[in-house]
Amino acid sequence: MSKPVNLNRVRKDKARTEDKARADANAAFHGLTKAEKERAKAEAARVARLHAQSRRDER
Repeated sequence: MSKPVNLNRVRKDKARTEDKARADANAAFHGLTKAEKERAKAEAARVARLHAQSRRDER
């Protein structure tokens, strides 16, 4: 016969692991330095500019 399982403990453990995963994702996203954020923004602008240059005019 197996041991009884405390469902409240299982529920709380699951919630803790989900919260930890969300916190790690937020730390990775918001944990950038100001220089890294500016560099990423500049890179996105450069890619958008290159994409716009390669468009054809629809006439």
